[in-house]
Amino acid sequence: MMATKTNSADGRTRSSIQIFIVVGLCCFFYILGAWQRSGFGKGDSIAMQITKGEAECNIVSNLNFESHHGGEVVAVDESESKPKSFKPCNPRYTDYTPCQDQKRAMTFPRENMIYRERHCPPEGEKLHCLIPAPKGYVTPFPWPKSRDYVPYANAPYKSLTVEKAVQNWIQYEGNVFRFPGGGTQFPQGADKYIDQLASVIPIKNGMVRTALDTGCGVASWGAYLMSRNVLAMSFAPRDSHEAQVQFALERGVPAVIGVLGTVKLPYPSRAFDMAHCSRCLIPWGSNDGMYLMEVDRVLRPGGYWVLSGPPINWRNNYKAWQRPKEELEEEQRKIEEIAKLLCWEKKSEKGEIAIWRKRVNADSCRGRKATFCNSVEADDVWYKKMEACVTPYPDAGSSDEVAGGELKAFPERLYSVPPRVASGSIPGVSVETYQEDNSKWKKHVKAYKKVNKIIDSGRYRNIMDMNAGLGGFAAALESSKLWVMNVVPTIAEKNTLGVIYERGLIGIYHDWCEGFSTYPRTYDLIHAHGVFSLYKDKCDAEDILLEMDRILRPEGAVIFRDEVDVLIKVKKIVSGMRWDTKMVDHEDGPLVPEKILVAVKQYWVAGGNSTSTH
Repeated sequence: MMATKTNSADGRTRSSIQIFIVVGLCCFFYILGAWQRSGFGKGDSIAMQITKGEAECNIVSNLNFESHHGGEVVAVDESESKPKSFKPCNPRYTDYTPCQDQKRAMTFPRENMIYRERHCPPEGEKLHCLIPAPKGYVTPFPWPKSRDYVPYANAPYKSLTVEKAVQNWIQYEGNVFRFPGGGTQFPQGADKYIDQLASVIPIKNGMVRTALDTGCGVASWGAYLMSRNVLAMSFAPRDSHEAQVQFALERGVPAVIGVLGTVKLPYPSRAFDMAHCSRCLIPWGSNDGMYLMEVDRVLRPGGYWVLSGPPINWRNNYKAWQRPKEELEEEQRKIEEIAKLLCWEKKSEKGEIAIWRKRVNADSCRGRKATFCNSVEADDVWYKKMEACVTPYPDAGSSDEVAGGELKAFPERLYSVPPRVASGSIPGVSVETYQEDNSKWKKHVKAYKKVNKIIDSGRYRNIMDMNAGLGGFAAALESSKLWVMNVVPTIAEKNTLGVIYERGLIGIYHDWCEGFSTYPRTYDLIHAHGVFSLYKDKCDAEDILLEMDRILRPEGAVIFRDEVDVLIKVKKIVSGMRWDTKMVDHEDGPLVPEKILVAVKQYWVAGGNSTSTH
């Protein structure tokens, strides 16, 4: 009996201990799980330090947000162990553009400008080094001074000062280039030229907000439109020596390397209120009118097309142009014929400037014998071949209704509901989700300005949003001091670039597994929201970060917003790229797994192993 009682007592004791252990383990793992979900269990000690700090002390002291205008430099601090250190590229790569490399370009056919199109390096030829800035590189002048002056050291190429001397494009003055605002077709200045256009096109009332400049030169047309609240997307081919697009971006004017060749332009249909060609050397009458048909695709119903220079007014100019009048006459005849096929109305021809207007809907164009494209493919453009077909208008409710929906004047356009959203043409985007997105980005941008207090000070002029969504980030930042290149990745779940243009903003399609169509050091601030989660299984994060480093100016900033696991990996890579970083909590607190990583690229130049000190 005693033995039985003893065994029973021992069993109850063991049961109590087991229950206690199980309960304890449950509590432990519950607490551990909550701790890990907060982000603090995943290396986010920096965010924790900032959270504990005062509200005004939420940026680390060693992040350098000041401009660099020369001065002494010191060696990079190598005390912190780095998993992989990226070395500087050879100085010959100072102006390297991966997908428009000159040597690679010359291996492609010259027919229809194929050799000037995008041809990206295969995996084995990608550079895994840091593109150096040229010696003497300095922070560009703030806008609007940068419109007229560019430091010579930043783009040390004088050929344009000789080739375009009589056309008032660019002048070399000591240690700067000066841009008087002239052009081949407007030697008296872009302002007077735009005044001529404004006598026909309603530029002043906000109805013309987005413009496309084909073959832009140094983009003086786009530069001077900005004072009239018109935002121009300018493009020109990658030059072997003139660096026109590079000058445009140094001036603080939106521009990309691009060409009308055989591939569709990387913009959605019905994007621009106005398109422009001033002696852009595009053979508009060739290839069955294919190039004008591509302009028609990206031109909004009711939009304007401007052509100045040959062959307009050829009767009075053929001798000055040193071209046979029969050739010029035939060139203009073809242009007029294609414009009629597109159902464009000629509004004006005065001097060497002709202006057409696209009709507002298909009712004005009944009976035309045109070959129509598949309307479903109107926005499917990435590496897609251009065809000699006309993009059909969207349906319009009545004969006087604007096809695709009428837009408000800018700036009301920025926050009014875009027609593509109102019509429900983007799956998953309703009026309510659009408005919620705007509220969210206003809150996010307000938080960014607390972390980086100079975002809207004028220090950052050229800004890029790598995963722009509905354009909420750019809309919340809208200011005459800056502009935003809204990039919609080709693999994004929703094609939202048309919405971005309907808001009066500009942008481009791009695949971040490839190099962007720009020169090095052309953006002051880059915003990367969810980019690395999006491309997680598509390409190497290291390649994307090296491309970001290429296009970011020395002492430019990056704002990453992503899941904490992703940002820890990003932080590990950039620790070897001469970037200073700091992790910051989501504005809703430390329990949100999405975090913000702020980075600043250190100042260093070719031949130097240095960073800035102040």
